[in-house]
Amino acid sequence: MAVEFSLPSALSHFDPTELFDALSTGIIVLDAQLCPIYANVAAQNLLAFSLNQARGRPFGDFLHDANGLISILRRSLDTGTGISDRELTVRPIGNPRESRVLDVTVTPLEGQVTGTHLLLELTDDTARSRISRENDLLARLDSSRMMIRQLAHEIKNPLGGIRGAAQLLGRELKEQGFNEFTAVIINEADRLAALVDSMSAPARPANKVPLNVHEVCEHVFHLLRAEAKGTVIVDRDYDPSLPNTMIDRNQIIQALLNIARNALQALNDRGRIILRTRALSNVSIGSARHRLVASLQVEDNGPGVPEELRTSIFYPLVTGRATGTGLGLAVAQELVTRHGGLIEFESEPGRTIFTLLLPLGDAT
Repeated sequence: MAVEFSLPSALSHFDPTELFDALSTGIIVLDAQLCPIYANVAAQNLLAFSLNQARGRPFGDFLHDANGLISILRRSLDTGTGISDRELTVRPIGNPRESRVLDVTVTPLEGQVTGTHLLLELTDDTARSRISRENDLLARLDSSRMMIRQLAHEIKNPLGGIRGAAQLLGRELKEQGFNEFTAVIINEADRLAALVDSMSAPARPANKVPLNVHEVCEHVFHLLRAEAKGTVIVDRDYDPSLPNTMIDRNQIIQALLNIARNALQALNDRGRIILRTRALSNVSIGSARHRLVASLQVEDNGPGVPEELRTSIFYPLVTGRATGTGLGLAVAQELVTRHGGLIEFESEPGRTIFTLLLPLGDAT
């Protein structure tokens, strides 16, 4: 018995494309040359392209580094089988500064008249992937804290020896007028001992006071300009709408300065650094959602973070420089998490951005 199917009368007047445009999932139909012949609104927004401009052009023209996705499409076209892939990262040409993490399903469509086409379904997984990555990073911070405390304990003993030797040397050299040099050694040993004490002790609540983050950024900006060689340009790009917030000035200066100095060293005396601030709304940090967050960014045009370090860059003793200690980013992350915030980064050759996210107010 044949079964007849008809749309409900309420939907019978709808154009099918209107139904596709109502979906949050991106839908794209590609011909045998992988040129789009249809894309719903969600797909066009997701990949920042216009269907009118895309028709007759290869799909890969609208994406940076699209080899992974294009290889999946070609394999599905060649084998005639459907393929699914999760968490595929793409970067639209139309919005190159915003990468997208997609779940992709490719289905071949056979037709006697039209030949082989591909149905491409795209689900935006960017937000979930980011939250998962942040939760994983926060979970690993406990082991990083333990390692930092152990290192601090080992560093403290030789610091005491250095200070004691400097005091003895100062007494011997007092008459020769060299005591000012031994005083420098003693003062620096005391400063390092205080820093070691703060890192080896259990994480104490930050000493927060109402402050505008631009005062912190300006302090770091002037320090950075003083350290930079003439061939390194240090710029700033501030959002004047950022309100005051409760932060520990010294801790956030130290965190931002650690990142900025890393950028300066990565440039190898030639390039550009930008200190940037923005106000972001409705941002999730771990499991907490914040109505308003301050974004403090350090951008440089250096070679980028090596691929092999990207998953472990915030761990103690992980460094890409022969003379590096591998403590700067680990300490910076620890100080920012004491404020309920987080440091994240994105990197490619010629553009690396480290972002400090600081909540402005309580989580919702």
